[in-house]
Amino acid sequence: MALPGLRVCRISPLVKPKCCVIHQCISRRCASAIAVPTSTAPENIEHDIPKEASIPNPDPPADSATAAQLSSHTPYMVATYVRPPPLMVKGEGCYLWDAENRRYLDFTAGIAVNALGHSDPEMAKLLYQQALTLVHASNLYYNPWTGEFSKQIITKTRSAGAMHTASKVFICNSGSEANEAAIKFARKVGKIRTPSGTQHEIVSFHGSFHGRTMGALSATPNPKYQKPFAPMIPGFTYGTYNDEASINKLITETTCGVIIEPIQGEGGVNVATPSFLQALRTRCNEVGAVLIYDEIQCGLSRTGQLWAHQILPKSAHPDILTTAKALGNGFPIGATIVNEDVAKCVITGDHGTTFGGNPLACRLAHYVFSRLSDPELQSSVRDREILFRHHFSRLQHIYPNEVKEVRGRGLILGLQLARDPTPVVTAARERGLLVITCGTNTLRFVPPLVISEGEIEEGMRILEMAMDVVFTREEVEGTKGQQEMAPEGR
Repeated sequence: MALPGLRVCRISPLVKPKCCVIHQCISRRCASAIAVPTSTAPENIEHDIPKEASIPNPDPPADSATAAQLSSHTPYMVATYVRPPPLMVKGEGCYLWDAENRRYLDFTAGIAVNALGHSDPEMAKLLYQQALTLVHASNLYYNPWTGEFSKQIITKTRSAGAMHTASKVFICNSGSEANEAAIKFARKVGKIRTPSGTQHEIVSFHGSFHGRTMGALSATPNPKYQKPFAPMIPGFTYGTYNDEASINKLITETTCGVIIEPIQGEGGVNVATPSFLQALRTRCNEVGAVLIYDEIQCGLSRTGQLWAHQILPKSAHPDILTTAKALGNGFPIGATIVNEDVAKCVITGDHGTTFGGNPLACRLAHYVFSRLSDPELQSSVRDREILFRHHFSRLQHIYPNEVKEVRGRGLILGLQLARDPTPVVTAARERGLLVITCGTNTLRFVPPLVISEGEIEEGMRILEMAMDVVFTREEVEGTKGQQEMAPEGR
């Protein structure tokens, strides 16, 4: 039964207060705020009830069943991420549930992965059917789905008005692998064009995130990630994003490839200007370098177009296009799309993969790609962007000294704050909304592309409550580790 005057969030039933839970919330300075009538609770805990009751989804305390399970698991896990306490066990549509049966509206989509939402029924059906038929036979043999999926990518990419020279596809397992292939292919092109080997350098840009394997990491100029594994692979040069004046000096006759995200995701949702991308294409043509667009996060209709670069003229299209994340809607798969000039330089034995292109992954991705390439879905993404921006404008009006700028396109949006956003992330999570950060002091919004207007309204109400607690009362501490890439030098 709701307490008088208490606004109860619809996301999850309130957990019955327990003394230990209440004490834990106080020790973590969880958000509180609404006074309630006197109850018959014991005097030693009565004053704590408003704090507990005002948070529909308080993080599991140290003596919870979740904490016990995590303490038995984490000693065996390499510490690659700092995670908050909830243990996610179920997903459906735009919602996740944790082991304490708390429900969360997901504005993160597994870091722009679950574009069709969680536990898509048709995808689950196809996974079951294909698992009973053939999962893996290796790339020593043909299978029906690798070729069918490759054909689909090329035909739909070209018909959408993107990468008009798209010709062939290399299918792998992840975004890092897709970018590793792109870097290797660019090096191979440079070697063929200049047998002396002088054309071997790769240019990338500050603020980029291309992956964690050594080649992709060498193209990600962030000391936080590079320094522990230095030295990097030789031959990588870094430029300033959107700095057209530096292009001719940056890209020279020794450059074999240029890799860039049309929209930087981890770097802060920074959008490349059309003139900058066109200037890169022009300079690559002049020196014979390969232009690579990394659309692992911003592609596959997240901008409201199948590919983020398809708003550009053909004269600014890439030679190589990389994708992953949403491609499998959570099932591991990536792809490197190349034009014929690149494809003819790659011969048998130059590159390969054991698991990439297996029939299970390709059948699932074929279904996902067909859904994501639907013009009606793309139109809805553009409509949802308008709704998000409406709410962001409201937040800017309410907190003009805190909410500074909105960046992005479609449903890859960044809200620039004036301070560390992690307390907002924590306060939102404890009210049933999942958001993540990126770049410097930026909240990132990459929800499932199938999100409804009602779910956006619900999420933004929660976000506004979270900001009220953080910006007005300053009662919540942040949870560290909520982004893949920290600002450079942090």
